[in-house]
Amino acid sequence: MSSKPPVTQLGQQTALPQSPGQAVLERVANPHSDTHYVARFTQPEFTSLCPVTGQPDFAHLMIDYVPDKWLVESKSLKLYLASFRNHGAFHEDCTVAIGKRIADLLQPHYLRIGGYWYPRGGMPIDVFWQTGALPSAVWLPDQGVAPYRGRG
Repeated sequence: MSSKPPVTQLGQQTALPQSPGQAVLERVANPHSDTHYVARFTQPEFTSLCPVTGQPDFAHLMIDYVPDKWLVESKSLKLYLASFRNHGAFHEDCTVAIGKRIADLLQPHYLRIGGYWYPRGGMPIDVFWQTGALPSAVWLPDQGVAPYRGRG
């Protein structure tokens, strides 16, 4: 395994990054890199801005990955996701960009992200992206997010 990377935010008071580009996403060594397993992060109150109107958009994000040598450091992930609060981008861009950035950092065996966006203009937009192949014999539960059904 490579040398231990510096972790600069964990245990420190850290300001919220003003944009995803300014956010520092960090990784730590996987102590079980010889074992295939799924790690899941759930962000039920993800927020970004509509790039046209500037109005807030809300989503429930589910990130599942099968790590190889690295794990995403959770505080840095929380700060990275929160940095979208002032970021204007379409749903598809936010969801895929998050998945790609995590995958680029970790080089996992497998990663998928589901962006379950609340309605904009009366229509919900759900976005899904994945990379890699799910290793055999790995239990990958359903993301468990109900399809949007409105008030009925």
